[in-house]
Amino acid sequence: MASLKEMRNRIGSVKATQKITKAMQMVAAAKLKRAQDQAESARPYARKMASVIANLAAGVSGADAPRLLAGTGQDQRHLIVVATADKGLAGGFSTNVIRAARERINSLIAAGKDVKIIAVGRKSRDQLSRQYGDRLVRTFELSEHKTVGLPSAQPIAEMIATAFEDGQAEVVTLFYSQFKSVIAQVPTAKQLIPAVVDGDTAPIDLNGAVYEYEPSEEEILETLLPRNLTTQILAALYENQAGFFGSQMAAMDNATRNAGDLINALTLQYNRKRQAQITTELIEIIAGAEAL
Repeated sequence: MASLKEMRNRIGSVKATQKITKAMQMVAAAKLKRAQDQAESARPYARKMASVIANLAAGVSGADAPRLLAGTGQDQRHLIVVATADKGLAGGFSTNVIRAARERINSLIAAGKDVKIIAVGRKSRDQLSRQYGDRLVRTFELSEHKTVGLPSAQPIAEMIATAFEDGQAEVVTLFYSQFKSVIAQVPTAKQLIPAVVDGDTAPIDLNGAVYEYEPSEEEILETLLPRNLTTQILAALYENQAGFFGSQMAAMDNATRNAGDLINALTLQYNRKRQAQITTELIEIIAGAEAL
């Protein structure tokens, strides 16, 4: 059984850990507000761009459709982009996204598809490289940039576009965590190439007017689709960032509460042991006095 000194040391250690988890919870809470504002402000822009693309795509079909919209007509070569966090201590945030990506990767491999992976974030790199090391073609670390923004998304979008143009990928799917609330982040799969025209996104209401585009719809889409690719990735990174801080805040809050419960239990155990020791000492003194 542990001595009283060992128990005091353990209580002190748990208290020190509780201070750290409490501080991390407060830091995550402070950063969450800004990250949540960024994620929410990016959503209307992404929806409006999807609406514009849906409106333009309605007038484009067949051989005239841009390749980013129509694809190559093949689905043998898949590129899976898995976006997680660089850091841990956020519960199952990164693990949930990686689990969803693994399910898709395994199903594609079982179907005989050629699968390549881009890992965004050290957590996805560390976990996916162990199982799919020969399929991991590139890793992007978000900590290379002071804040998540366009410089973070642009290199990813450029590499995806290059892989598609070079014939290395025919279908590109992005896995990330969609931020719902502090306690709810949903692993999400979004197909980037061929671009999916959201059926729920209503085309712009022209009020019966007929527009003639200059340049043509095809040329506008050729310019707009690469920008949309960057926009979708940036929006996903913002969602990921908000989800990470929300998950970390909840995880550190749980850790702080658990540390408090452990401190109470150890303190009670310490007091009982100390009381038993004092009682034993008193009995020995009384017995010694009576013997005299």
